[in-house]
Amino acid sequence: MKRLLLPFSALVLLALGWSQLRQNPTDTKPNDYTNWSEYLGGPDRSHFSALTQITPENVGQLKVAWTYATPDSGQIQTNPIIVDGVLYGVTPTVQAFALDAATGKELWKFGDPLKVWHSTSRGVSYWQSGEYKRLLYTVGPKLYALDIRTGKPIPSFGDNGSTDLHAGLGEQAKDKFVISNTPGTVFEDLIIMPMRLSEGADAAPGYIQAFNVRTGKLAWTFHTIPKPGEFGYDTWPKQTYQNTDVGGANNWAGMAIDRQRGIVYVPTGSAAFDFYGGNRKGQNLFANCLLALDARTGKRLWHFQAVHHDVWDRDFPAPPNLLTVTQKGPDGKPRRIDAVAQITKSGHVFVFDRVTGKPLFPIKETPMPKSDIPGEETWPTQPLPLKPAPFTRQNLTERDLNPYSDDRDSLLARFKRSRTGTYQPLSRQGTIIYPGLDGGGEWGGAATDPDGIMYVNGNEAAWLISLNEAPKQDQLAHLSTGERLYTQNCAGCHGTERKGNTASGYPSLVNIGQRRDRPYVTQLISNGKGMMPGFTQLSADDKRALVGFLFGDEKQEVAASDSKTSKAPVVPYKISGYNKFLDSKGMSAIAPPWGTLNAIDLNTGDYVWKVPLGEEPELAKKGIRNTGSENYGGPVVTAGGLVFIAATKDEKFRAFDRKTGKLLWETQLPAAGFATPATYQIGGKQYVVIACGGAKLGAKKGNQYVAFALP
Repeated sequence: MKRLLLPFSALVLLALGWSQLRQNPTDTKPNDYTNWSEYLGGPDRSHFSALTQITPENVGQLKVAWTYATPDSGQIQTNPIIVDGVLYGVTPTVQAFALDAATGKELWKFGDPLKVWHSTSRGVSYWQSGEYKRLLYTVGPKLYALDIRTGKPIPSFGDNGSTDLHAGLGEQAKDKFVISNTPGTVFEDLIIMPMRLSEGADAAPGYIQAFNVRTGKLAWTFHTIPKPGEFGYDTWPKQTYQNTDVGGANNWAGMAIDRQRGIVYVPTGSAAFDFYGGNRKGQNLFANCLLALDARTGKRLWHFQAVHHDVWDRDFPAPPNLLTVTQKGPDGKPRRIDAVAQITKSGHVFVFDRVTGKPLFPIKETPMPKSDIPGEETWPTQPLPLKPAPFTRQNLTERDLNPYSDDRDSLLARFKRSRTGTYQPLSRQGTIIYPGLDGGGEWGGAATDPDGIMYVNGNEAAWLISLNEAPKQDQLAHLSTGERLYTQNCAGCHGTERKGNTASGYPSLVNIGQRRDRPYVTQLISNGKGMMPGFTQLSADDKRALVGFLFGDEKQEVAASDSKTSKAPVVPYKISGYNKFLDSKGMSAIAPPWGTLNAIDLNTGDYVWKVPLGEEPELAKKGIRNTGSENYGGPVVTAGGLVFIAATKDEKFRAFDRKTGKLLWETQLPAAGFATPATYQIGGKQYVVIACGGAKLGAKKGNQYVAFALP
């Protein structure tokens, strides 16, 4: 037998182990790295980097340093993390991967080849204790712990590498839709997890859960829908905690952590069903709250509720920002205050003392209109901050209709027929929700710098929604099982004729069988995709019937059956659909700007600057510029004096002057970057990376991560 003789250097490499080499792939020393080791840049979620190599003077010289193409395409909302020369990200089908952050070369990829998840992921979490390191991220309802060197699950964590996010939600939630698409927040040996739930009557309770990073075991649970004897129990009907027809009040957007004080700041969303609360009369704590919890125990320290008895889907859309501001004290002298600032879908910013919860600017409980929907009891007031001023418009008039639309007369007629105004309840005649259901502020979040300045991008889109009586079971009795299931579960988004609503992100299902096969569609119904939740309440027979209806051959698939969903909780009202207020060509019905980038001084509550963000491509071709556009994904701000942001459907990546808001640089991306970028340094070179997945707002799909650096 012929022996393979290796030189001594190769034997040393084998002794060290290839996995160790993969961990630090670049030829640099550890102190040559400047990391972006946590979601949105750090535990404070500030999106801030101390790097200074790229400046207003040289940003125009940026070039593509590397690209990485994922094996799948579609929405990528990931803000990647970079630790010691390795970039960790997620693909559109929720496969985690590691790259050499200097070259973009793939080091490993983890994903279940037998089950493809068509969800969205905003990234991964990193934990280190001494020499022990691991990544944590979610696939569907499972939280995985991965070896950072190999990408393989760590067997000692949970059940052979993963633990279930249903763990602390109770028996009533075991079969309900529960996933997480935002990275968890690490504190000591705990990871505190966000959750995305259904927004219908079948929603699981949105309790806040902490898991042990080493073992995967549940460590503590905070009940956002309180149980008897707990604070806030009297703000709901007595039996609500049993979750018969009310759930939600979950954190889906992520959290911020003050590790020195051991306080985690948790913004929560609305209770479900989102748009009708006759079955949950009361203030509804702790939905729509900013919660300050003891990170070790989950004990409530303080809370602030931004929307009482929410029937507008006014979830807190992003993690709060932890920063330090300067204000005058009672003695008139300047004092430094550790603060927490929370942006909202309505375009407001609430700012509090981080320890006491005391507002740093006045907040006024303001009288609001009553609902005229039978059974509904909206709360008589809502809190509005008097400073800072909102970063989006709050009220629309006829003068705010789009001057570039060919349909202005019909838009005006529709506007006059609809209800408008701040916290105007939904109605049968139609209500214009402004800012729309996607904000205002969105999941990309705001950036803050050490000077106390917040940089936040705002959406300026109106939505037009009516609230109507839901059909009763006997009214659907003449329909086949599949058509009945479609009417109850799908028509609100995809329309009664299955034509979809591309402008709002809901595809047509007409002739779906010509584009997809049955296993694919069945999997989407089970697990969800993008904004669509998984319909876990449907039985196997239900799913076959629904797929048969969509494919036009239901009778061949399954005979009419006793649907499992007929026993599910039923809300007496339904919305007309998730419909933006648009003209016949799909353009916004209101006048620009449709998106802005804002710099707000949180020391004083005053604006530093405000500029349009993005352009409408069709209008730009006609020479109509600076309209702004809807946007998804947040900014990054650097000590070098720049604000980097993509977020717009025109597929541009831009850099603005941090002090003035002047546009300094823009470049065309391979697809729209609906994500928050990251910046880091390796071997003395600063990089800025953005995920380019497109697939929102009518933008084409993409599959690349693109990194830029100076030549």
